[in-house]
Amino acid sequence: MNAPASPTAVPHRGLITVSIMLATIMQVLDTTIANVALPSMQGSLGAAQDTITWVLTSYIVAAAIATPITGWIADRIGIKRLFMTCVAGFTVASMLCGLSGSLTQMVGFRILQGLFGAALVPLSQSVLLNINPKEKHGQAMAMWGAGIMVGPIIGPTLGGWLTDAFNWRWVFFINLPVGIIAFLGIGAFMPEGPLRERKFDFFGFAFLSLGIGALQMMLDRGEQLDWFSSPEILIELALMAIGFWVFTIHMATAKNTFIDPHIFKDRNFVTGLIFIFIIGIILLATMALLPPMLQNLYGYPVVTTGMILAPRGVGTMIAMIVVGRLMGKVDPRILILIGLGATTWSLYEMTTWAPQMSATPFMTTGIIQGFGLGFVFVPLSTIAFATLPPHWRTDAASLFSLVRNLGSSIGVSLVATLLSQNTQIGHEVLAGHVTPFNPAMPADAAAGNLEALAKINGVITRDAAFIAYIDDFKLMMFVTLATIPLLAFMRYKPQKGPAQHVALE
Repeated sequence: MNAPASPTAVPHRGLITVSIMLATIMQVLDTTIANVALPSMQGSLGAAQDTITWVLTSYIVAAAIATPITGWIADRIGIKRLFMTCVAGFTVASMLCGLSGSLTQMVGFRILQGLFGAALVPLSQSVLLNINPKEKHGQAMAMWGAGIMVGPIIGPTLGGWLTDAFNWRWVFFINLPVGIIAFLGIGAFMPEGPLRERKFDFFGFAFLSLGIGALQMMLDRGEQLDWFSSPEILIELALMAIGFWVFTIHMATAKNTFIDPHIFKDRNFVTGLIFIFIIGIILLATMALLPPMLQNLYGYPVVTTGMILAPRGVGTMIAMIVVGRLMGKVDPRILILIGLGATTWSLYEMTTWAPQMSATPFMTTGIIQGFGLGFVFVPLSTIAFATLPPHWRTDAASLFSLVRNLGSSIGVSLVATLLSQNTQIGHEVLAGHVTPFNPAMPADAAAGNLEALAKINGVITRDAAFIAYIDDFKLMMFVTLATIPLLAFMRYKPQKGPAQHVALE
């Protein structure tokens, strides 16, 4: 077994950080950058409306299944070798996606992209914790969090610009220079990590993969197939339940399991998993709602929509800078509370939006929400790993990333379903007032003029959708509020001494 290097003895820490963050941002961007290019891909690849979404689904499912295995592979072949393999594989798969000539090729290469990209986020988090002393973990997680959170925000904007200025293939080709620089930097500066002999738990991995894959398929196709009225969704629900149930029983009773159950005895880590699940819901669910709302209800073009959403990333970056300096000096639970408060406030302000208003409220609430999520993400990422032994960090980072992604998938699916259902309900309620006996009805509409009734129906549809969006924002506000009591389960104890500013117990 190789001996791990002391964090204080790691040379070229800055160059290592730049290299691994380039790889991380490259992977995180690909979770959202391809969304806006789907219509262009559909025409170019000759795909139908209901099949082009496999470009997104294949990537999400492959990445979700491959994420939990990151720790085991890193222990067997070394974290540096795994990192370089994943960066190279992801970069090549991106190039192949850009060269695809059919939907079958695209889906196959997107699966490869997901398999290779799954490890990049947990590996980057683990490496940053390993190469930095404990007193700098807060600053390291601030930089890591900036890449994780800003990536999904700027993804649609960058994807829209590349598609408009060039074509959809550049959404994937943009990864080539980034991947090459990251690969060379990691190869030149990153130290070798320790190796551990671990038997691979094929049984546990198989059932965990079954549960995760079935859950992701159910979430992605549920709304399209009308959820539990579809036999496919019921089958996926049964497979998900079987996979997670058998895996849980196996993990609790067997020896040398795929995930060491002792990792869940760390109260801070388990609480951190619950928090990051909620953050995943709020971050990507909001980003899934706002672009179609701005484009369909307010009439903003794609590029303008990206500009309106950009201040959200500014708020996040400001929060990362501030909280990175406060970590170690302020109780991290206070920082998380401030972040949750700011996020709740922004969501409340979003429930007061009007059907006709300027772009200013969108940008101000975006800055506040980005700031709030940034204030939560950094101390949460630090406190969740503070009491874990170093040899569990890669496994823990894989779980952390997996739970965040599952939260995002569940959140996006939930708000999309509620948006559709509430829009229909709102339309029925509002349309019930359209009668010849309503004194507010225009005379031509009351007389049955089809053109006038069509205009009224358009207004009703728009108002019903707007109300449904507001209801989604209100739900996320209550979800955020409900997480605040979880802070009571986190333990914090200041510790004197220059080597470690805080100790969590």
